Amino acid sequence: IQDWIIKPPMRTVRGTAEINTWGGYEKQYQVRIDPERLIKHGLTFSEVMDAVHRNNFNVGGGNISQESGMLLVQGLGRTTSVDQIRQVVIAAKEGVPIRVADVADVVIGHEIRRGAVTANGQGEVVLGLGFMLMGENSHEVTWAMKDKLKSIEPSLPPNVQVTPVYDRTELVDFVIDTVRKNLFEGGLLVVTVSFAFLGNLRAAMIVAVAIPMSMLFAFCGMFRFGIAASLLSLGAVDFGMIVDSSVVMIENCVRHLAHDTNHGKSRLEIIRDAAVEVRKPTMFGELIIMIVYLPILTLEGIEGKMFHPMA
Repeated sequence: IQDWIIKPPMRTVRGTAEINTWGGYEKQYQVRIDPERLIKHGLTFSEVMDAVHRNNFNVGGGNISQESGMLLVQGLGRTTSVDQIRQVVIAAKEGVPIRVADVADVVIGHEIRRGAVTANGQGEVVLGLGFMLMGENSHEVTWAMKDKLKSIEPSLPPNVQVTPVYDRTELVDFVIDTVRKNLFEGGLLVVTVSFAFLGNLRAAMIVAVAIPMSMLFAFCGMFRFGIAASLLSLGAVDFGMIVDSSVVMIENCVRHLAHDTNHGKSRLEIIRDAAVEVRKPTMFGELIIMIVYLPILTLEGIEGKMFHPMA
């Protein structure tokens, strides 16, 4: 059912690379040769194998050209049942054909099993695993596969149920919700703390603007270098580290605006001088943060794949 009913239409979903099957029994038509009957008819194992192979494949017959088009000619010789395999002629002795049924038993069996799949402690199941093409949107591909699976369910036997056991969209939605929550709570906390210590709501709001601007710059870089957001530990983003330089600069600007009003300078000049005064220390602080992450970029293997996006 998985290989012949579910798998073919699932592979037609846009962005799907492969659909793999795990568990269950792989159906086989087995020809169990009886050595005694084989010797009785004077045949060999190779002759039986060659006869079954020659009578079990399709061949192309070229094409027929017409005025309005072209017709393809194909010979259909693939066996589709146990009886057809039994009637395959191996050889003829004195005008009497010797068939596969004369030297072997043909039955429906399964390939030798090397493993099994269980789910939720309810016994054995058959698992289908979908793989996505590189560069595709995992959220869109997963939803397309879910819709295709629902359209296949009416064609399944009544006693067969198809249940998703792992849905990648849940992880993507959870990550997006976590980022949204952290951005909102982090921004609110930064505004509150900045207002409490600076006593200036406008200054607190300017500091908070550094959060979305920093994230926008980070996302642009991730998009440029092909880093997936699902690999980035967005839930561990340190908002204190993001707004550190902004807090220092805004605090210095607020301090100068409060104490340098009698020096004949305009507000713009006071803010410019205050920003230039602390720019060098804040720049060194930013460089120290960047240098801390440089060793992470040298990691290789699994560790590198896990921690490179974070760095």
